[in-house]
Amino acid sequence: MSVTTQLAVIGGGPGGYAAAFLAADLGMNVTLIDLEKNPGGVCLYRGCIPSKALLHVAKLINEAEEAKKWGVDFGEPKIDIDKLREFKNGVVAKLTGGLGQLSKQRKINYINGRAEFLSSNKLSVSKIDGTAEEVIFEKAIIATGSVPAKVPGLSIDSPRVMDSTSALELNDIPKKLLVIGGGYIGLELSTVYASLGSKVTVVEMLPGLLPGADRDLVAVLDKRVKSIMENIFTETKVSELKDNGDSVTVKLEGPKISEPHMTFDKVLISVGRKPVTKGFGLENTKVKVTERGFISVDHTLKTDDPSIYAIGDIVGNPMLAHKAAAEGKVAVEAILGHKVAFEPSAIPAVVFTDPELAWTGITETEAREKGIKVEVAKFPWGASGRATTLDRNDGMTKLIIEPETERILGVGMVGVGAGDMIAEGTLAIEMGAVVKDLELTIHPHPTLSETMMAAAEVFYGHATDMYRPKRK
Repeated sequence: MSVTTQLAVIGGGPGGYAAAFLAADLGMNVTLIDLEKNPGGVCLYRGCIPSKALLHVAKLINEAEEAKKWGVDFGEPKIDIDKLREFKNGVVAKLTGGLGQLSKQRKINYINGRAEFLSSNKLSVSKIDGTAEEVIFEKAIIATGSVPAKVPGLSIDSPRVMDSTSALELNDIPKKLLVIGGGYIGLELSTVYASLGSKVTVVEMLPGLLPGADRDLVAVLDKRVKSIMENIFTETKVSELKDNGDSVTVKLEGPKISEPHMTFDKVLISVGRKPVTKGFGLENTKVKVTERGFISVDHTLKTDDPSIYAIGDIVGNPMLAHKAAAEGKVAVEAILGHKVAFEPSAIPAVVFTDPELAWTGITETEAREKGIKVEVAKFPWGASGRATTLDRNDGMTKLIIEPETERILGVGMVGVGAGDMIAEGTLAIEMGAVVKDLELTIHPHPTLSETMMAAAEVFYGHATDMYRPKRK
């Protein structure tokens, strides 16, 4: 059996379904192929969405504990792990089921199976029901995403050694958990398990957590993370893992390690992700893959094969769902002949820990490394009325500014709700806003969003809520 389609989209994650939905809305005949029953990809099934559902619960547990300081005591939390898992799975089912309905409403031909290129215009799809289907297409978009990376020498086959996917299954709450990797995935899952009762130790090879983020922002998060974790070891690596049947013994190497051998109930390996660009017949096309495993594309997301485009994690960093979705829309517009390019001035990034850490545009660290002259304006949340009412003054908003033009090049935030506010910074950068634009934009009071306006006031030396004259 074979079908003919204008556009075949391989991969139903945020990039793939965003591309397929837009293409259908613009009148194209679309076939969307994915291994899951409904669209959603890693983000909805095994990543962004289930982790945020669990982080919401973790935040509630932590706030209930903090409430004792305010004269409200809810008592010790009683965690029904089966019910918690049911809530998390329900969130996933609702959103992926909704995407399935949206696919049907758009009359998209959704094929539940694995695709393999036979040529630059033909796919073979092995369907989940055991049958096969041939798809002949005019254009294709590859959106196969990424999978958890493995550490050479530490990949032992044991139910006690997890990656991010298995950690989100929430099969149990280990008494002692080792998390290998201090990046955003490792810290988010550490937060979840620590809040649920695990004694968590985090190991990071580099000198600090969240490599790539500005150190002053990370310092705020670092202080709080250390208060809820059992241990945090930086400049440390795990050189051995041994499954004892009922525990895992690890060997740690680093300048701060006094006890190299430690035992944990479970180990979570979270050292990043790698693109999925093997195993689906790219060798039968003109698509080129780099040494690092990414697919080469131009500014319209077109590969070296004129019939095939690629988006999302498989075309390079940052590996973020919203970046993939934006690329998917550009690819569709390009296929339809519109004059478009994927050239964003800023892509926001959010770490959904507590406090949240977010940044967009150029970071202060990046500017320094590239020799770009910038000025930095910071507003500490200790001077924020809203942060004080929340009893969460552990925050900061900073602006990265081009001195000559006063144009905003980057924005960084750490604090409660930073992820929901960073979009204003992204818009400011995309619109070419200058500091005066932010200063003159009236923000509602009392809110955390005021800290954007206040940071702009700091730049000029007349912040209403703090005294910090501008240096001459």
